[in-house]
Amino acid sequence: MPNQHQISLKEALRTAIWAQGLTPEQMARVEAETFETFVAKGGYVCRKGEMVENWLGIIDGMVKMTNFSAAGKSVSFTGVPAGGWFGEGSLLKKEILKYDAMALRDTRIARMPISTFHWLLETSLPFTRFLLMQLNERLGQFIGMVENDRLLNPDTRVARCLVSMFNSHLYPGLEKLVQISQEELGLLSGASRQRANQALQLLEKQGLLSLDYGGIRILDLEGLRRYEA
Repeated sequence: MPNQHQISLKEALRTAIWAQGLTPEQMARVEAETFETFVAKGGYVCRKGEMVENWLGIIDGMVKMTNFSAAGKSVSFTGVPAGGWFGEGSLLKKEILKYDAMALRDTRIARMPISTFHWLLETSLPFTRFLLMQLNERLGQFIGMVENDRLLNPDTRVARCLVSMFNSHLYPGLEKLVQISQEELGLLSGASRQRANQALQLLEKQGLLSLDYGGIRILDLEGLRRYEA
């Protein structure tokens, strides 16, 4: 489901939260060294076991962080929509990636080289402060996901999965219309497409969202946050 306006790499960088505190000189280096790649739906943005060489941002599209067991069973950790950045943990520790990142739809990726990332970390206090907040928000998100996966039924998991995308720090670009398919939502919430569809219809009847052409429109974010089947 493409956006009406195709944002450029330069626009994506300049409107990122972490860029707001950069000096013109720092921004110039970021723009000169960050590059864009395209990953088709179902393709890998990066693979488990690889050395991480770039900090990754979603210009357009959506990516899921996932892992596969030896038996082929998959677990999805989170979906990253347009405006989100990820991979900072592996860059900070300079370790191999612990998960696969796959494109849920055709996706444009901004890739900031590790050298640029560490240079910003050393020269920009606002950027360092942003990363502290990013890691803290991510930790809170994953703690919530563990709780949801172990304690909640599929209807509530679908509701919390949608809510998790409305984090103004992690995913600043998201609007009230979430451009996500029922198949994608099922993959992220650990439910089949059919089960995700049932959950969405139930949540729609409760007035929490509406199923629009092109995605899911959130009508009551706080209600979704409190919802428990």
